[in-house]
Amino acid sequence: MESHSGEVQGLPPTAPPPPPQNTGDEPLTTEEPKNHYHKGCPGCQLEEANQTRTGIPYLNFFYIWIICLTSTLPIQSLFPYLYFMIRDMKIAKQEEDIGFYAGFVGASYFFGRTFSSVPWGIFADKYGRKPCIVISILSVIVFNTLFGLSTRYWMAIVTRGLLGMLCGILGPIKAYATEVCRKEHQALGMSLVTTSRAIAFVVGPAIGGFLAQPAEKYQHIFSKESIFGRFPYFLPCFIISILATGSCIASIWLPETLHFHNDGKGGGADEEEAQICDFNLEVGEAKQSSDTSMKNLLKNWELMSAVIIYCIFSLHDVAYIESFSLWAVSKRKFRGLSLTSQDVGIVLGISGIGVLLYQFVVYPFIAKYFGPIRPLRPAAILSILLLTAYPFMANLQGPELKVLINIASILKNVFSATITTACNILQNTAVTQKQRGVANGISVTLMSLFKAVAPAGAGILFSWTQKHVTGLFLPGNQILFLVISMVAVIGLTLTFKPFFSMSNALRRS
Repeated sequence: MESHSGEVQGLPPTAPPPPPQNTGDEPLTTEEPKNHYHKGCPGCQLEEANQTRTGIPYLNFFYIWIICLTSTLPIQSLFPYLYFMIRDMKIAKQEEDIGFYAGFVGASYFFGRTFSSVPWGIFADKYGRKPCIVISILSVIVFNTLFGLSTRYWMAIVTRGLLGMLCGILGPIKAYATEVCRKEHQALGMSLVTTSRAIAFVVGPAIGGFLAQPAEKYQHIFSKESIFGRFPYFLPCFIISILATGSCIASIWLPETLHFHNDGKGGGADEEEAQICDFNLEVGEAKQSSDTSMKNLLKNWELMSAVIIYCIFSLHDVAYIESFSLWAVSKRKFRGLSLTSQDVGIVLGISGIGVLLYQFVVYPFIAKYFGPIRPLRPAAILSILLLTAYPFMANLQGPELKVLINIASILKNVFSATITTACNILQNTAVTQKQRGVANGISVTLMSLFKAVAPAGAGILFSWTQKHVTGLFLPGNQILFLVISMVAVIGLTLTFKPFFSMSNALRRS
């Protein structure tokens, strides 16, 4: 019989070939799957399902969008009517001081969130993203409703503070959006979080503007003796709480994304049932175990620089929305627009529709051709230029004012949504999956601190500019928007070296 190894020296022509020896460089069998998963681990089950489903998880993305939307609605829904709410509480001694007191009510939510963001991130990393999401939605239902029933200044401060402290959804939902889908869909998932929040930031105030003081606006429906007449700011809060109840029910169908491998159930399993998770997680296991500490995360400059940039732009956005809402309803003698809360609601509602169309029609093309990070700087520059035109709108009236203020509001919110999406992706790509809950907790803590300063500072600045309409080097309203623009200038400056490396960020993404 002819042998294939007959030409090898030292072997007889009829000797069989030696068995191939495994050098450790090749698998023993070609049928071994690339990835293995823990039995009973929800995170592994989801990853295994994503291996077979290559399409976009529309249903999970829809749940994320709805939950994030309803949990964000209360944050800024009060701004259109906050001026009138503070006036009715009779806490301000003169009209120019209303903005001062309004700023602290707006700041109380973010002040409460400052102390709870990191604990919520730790909770989400230990017990899962889903429990954190459900508890947060329940807090919206309870404390947002109580805020609408507030008739005293202290009650408004306390209920808003407790809402911010117990609604710890922001960090976990960002991590969840990148974990529930395949890697190629992570930008879309993060964009949905940003989109829903951007829409909530304008739809929430729209709800507040349309539904506050219903006994005065819709006398044929609501009487002054009804609960909505005795508590004129309860209806918008009540509607938002109803929507939050629906999203709380929807969260039942959310799959858990966190990996549970040390739950005490795997130790006694048979060898053939003991499986390992994705090899990528296994390769980074040693690094993850040492990096999950808070100290090492704070030393991660790629993360912390992205967080600081995000905080600066968050301060800018909140200061803008509070200043815009107060400026729009202030009287012409203070260089305001003298709009009603309903007019402000219309402007912000149209802006919400514009942001929604942008995110689903325009943004996918921008992300496809330029990536989600590159548009950050152009959006910041355009936002700064746009704000310089706001004070001059006080010279307009009638249809011209309504058209221009709507266009400006749409563009401003589009730019903010683009910047926020980029900042969120920068943070999540700077850490591993097991770190994202705590990393986003750090981010939300610092961001909440900045956002707590923003409305308080904007309220104080707005009150000061109303007392100094003339007599300074610039009119008071121009100084107001100039200061807000300078915050964005600082954020834009920090996106350049040596503070931040955009090239490294683009390689990570």
